Amino acid sequence: MPPLADHHRSPAVEPAAWPTLASHRLWLSAHCRDLLRFGRDAAHPAGGAAYLDEQGRPDPDQPVHTWITARMVHVHALGALLGVPGSRPRAAACLTGLQGLLHDDEHGGWYASVDPTTGLPGADGAKACYDHAFVLLAASSAWVAGIPGAGELLADAQQVFLDRFWDEETGRCVDTWDRTWSTLETYRGINANMHSVEAMLAVGEATGDTAWYDRASRIASFVVETAGAHDWRIPEHYDASWAPQPELNADRPADQFKPYGATIGHGLEWARLLLQVESVQTEADPEPEQLDDAGALLSAARHLFDRAVEDGWDVDGAPGFVYTTDWSGTPVVRDRMHWVVAEAVSAASVLWARTGEAEYADLYALWWDYAHDHLIDPEHGSWFHELDPQNRPAGAVWPGKPDLYHAVQATLIPRLPVRPGLAVPIAEGALR
Repeated sequence: MPPLADHHRSPAVEPAAWPTLASHRLWLSAHCRDLLRFGRDAAHPAGGAAYLDEQGRPDPDQPVHTWITARMVHVHALGALLGVPGSRPRAAACLTGLQGLLHDDEHGGWYASVDPTTGLPGADGAKACYDHAFVLLAASSAWVAGIPGAGELLADAQQVFLDRFWDEETGRCVDTWDRTWSTLETYRGINANMHSVEAMLAVGEATGDTAWYDRASRIASFVVETAGAHDWRIPEHYDASWAPQPELNADRPADQFKPYGATIGHGLEWARLLLQVESVQTEADPEPEQLDDAGALLSAARHLFDRAVEDGWDVDGAPGFVYTTDWSGTPVVRDRMHWVVAEAVSAASVLWARTGEAEYADLYALWWDYAHDHLIDPEHGSWFHELDPQNRPAGAVWPGKPDLYHAVQATLIPRLPVRPGLAVPIAEGALR
């Protein structure tokens, strides 16, 4: 058969078209519902959300965690806004844990975790910014969704956060207090500040209080400046004066919340968050000088994204993102975490939405292919939370499938305009 003429080129869809395809968006919608279905048994009988195992069953050996509970409230509140049957009662059931079991009625705030059998808090009752940021996020999404008790929870969470974790002088958040709010640890961390930015943007959009946007912008400015000074690898750990501590946890590099070195997924997550910060700055004051500042955030987002991809993607003989690198970009922990890929597709989608450049859409399609082939569990549902360097399911850092937050958001962010949060635009019908 002779070759076809140019005007008879194959009609195959190019990867760069994926973000605009109605059929792809239908797949994202169906996958979102599959994920929410996996979390149908998340509500713990003692209150809050259970830690889920590989098959979506509550793990009886795990305590009830505030961060998991808050994330489950958040995703099921989004499910309620999407009209997914069952999501509203699940969000309400998990929210009771933030009102009861996990809340410190004597001193205020939320424990990191509680043993549901004994009622005793873990970690001596310490109060962490990381957990409180997720309570803020959960409360704002639940309030937008009209979940009972969410308004009171949101008011309480805002007050505790501002009183205990926001440092107006530095424009950043402190990290961990003891149970009675008497002693503040000297450690300062970017991970907690990153999730605080996400929560601040969501609260600002939900309540209309733009002071939350200002706080998020101040944190973002610090991260841009610091990352730029370190070749766009973000120092994660600091002392009380905010001096970087680059060798912290070198002896335990795979720590769940404070790993050593540069965390690839956080470079991607910050790229997305900077463009969400940019969206509120431009909307608030679209003057030329403000747009110049916003352009700086786009530039920083590009740099963070490029550095994470160069250092982390497909660098060790198998596809996938390594978890961490040292300060020269050499992989340290080579296991693949599901949340990194979820943040990669989210970052690529917002960069594509912001720039229209095909490179981002191509990577977006590539990483969804990877997620489909390696991370999405076709037998039991949800995503494997960790793979080894050969892309086999593992559990050295993250056993089980404890929550749905990253994966659910990866199905929603590509279908939404670049806005501060997710709940309000979904409620307004902006989901494509």
